[in-house]
Amino acid sequence: MGLYEFFYEYFILPIKENQGYNPVNTLVYALILGIAVILLYRMLKRMGIRVDERFFRALIPYVILGPLMRSMTDVGILPRTYLTVSPGGYFVIAAFAIASLYTVWRHCGNEKFHPLYRDFGWILVGGLLFILAINLDKVDFNWGVLKYFIPALLVAEAFIWVLARRFRLIRDNDLLFYTHFYDATTTFVGIQFFGFWEQHVLARWLIDTLGTPAAMYLEKFLILLPVVWILDQMRGEEDEDLVNFVKLTVFILGFGPGTRNLLIMLMGGG
Repeated sequence: MGLYEFFYEYFILPIKENQGYNPVNTLVYALILGIAVILLYRMLKRMGIRVDERFFRALIPYVILGPLMRSMTDVGILPRTYLTVSPGGYFVIAAFAIASLYTVWRHCGNEKFHPLYRDFGWILVGGLLFILAINLDKVDFNWGVLKYFIPALLVAEAFIWVLARRFRLIRDNDLLFYTHFYDATTTFVGIQFFGFWEQHVLARWLIDTLGTPAAMYLEKFLILLPVVWILDQMRGEEDEDLVNFVKLTVFILGFGPGTRNLLIMLMGGG
């Protein structure tokens, strides 16, 4: 198999035929993500931008852009290309976020950075919402999703709330657990009640092995628990901004896919 055939089989074909992820592209994308996190962290350090609550709030609109664009692609408002579905779509959004970050910082400095960066992100979100608004005839809203999603979410988040009261590790990282159980709930509801399927290799194997999409909750918990423990252990040894940035990445990896799943179900995509 030549290089082109290898790339086509493991990277292009899965997107073209909506096959989901495979072990090869999963590993490569994970490596790209790891390298990107390190490079972005170093970029923020050189720019003197702290990874704190202000930065988190400023980044929220860019986190929303990805799932919004993907859901609009699934219902046919945006063309389905490598640049509008996972992972290409997230590369595009990341490029917008980084370019906007550098441009705002370069021209405004740190003093006005956070509000201007946030507002520019909301302008981009507003642009996508405008495109959605003028194409509502292509959307078949399914509000019945909520009668399954809301109860399932309440039970899942109540479970985390109970654990957070008993275990400090979960209490100190409750936002991450709440966010990833939100993501797990959207997957559970989509597969259990609406005929969706899981695209990720490990999650797909676990669901098939246990015979229920509720396995997503187990996967999220078993992966998240050691991750946050390691990060908390690093806090005294590594730069706090680095730990915060990795935790921010973990948050995005839960909030982005979860919101994408929910929007796709609500907008009648599949």
